[in-house]
Amino acid sequence: MATENTTDHPSGAAYVVAHIAVRDEAKWAEYRGKVGATVAAWGGELMMRGTRKAVLYGEHPYTDVVLLRFPDAQAASDWHDSPDYQALVGLRTEAADAVLVSYES
Repeated sequence: MATENTTDHPSGAAYVVAHIAVRDEAKWAEYRGKVGATVAAWGGELMMRGTRKAVLYGEHPYTDVVLLRFPDAQAASDWHDSPDYQALVGLRTEAADAVLVSYES
């Protein structure tokens, strides 16, 4: 019987996964330079940023992925809805197609 490794996934932590297809590299770089401070303000941290190597099953039009971890689901929601992050949404929309999904562990 498999057991869950709780040291890798703190109880109650929430994750935001962003699937991204960049359209404007310069605007995306500007967004990336600003978004980190908004994440940190809510106790979040960048866990991983990567570029797609292969789609192993199904269709996935996005080329990049970002994984953020927050202390809990409320912090993830508050970050997303915060005035500081919402001020960047227009820039994100100009720079890339993106889907953000939150998960709770």
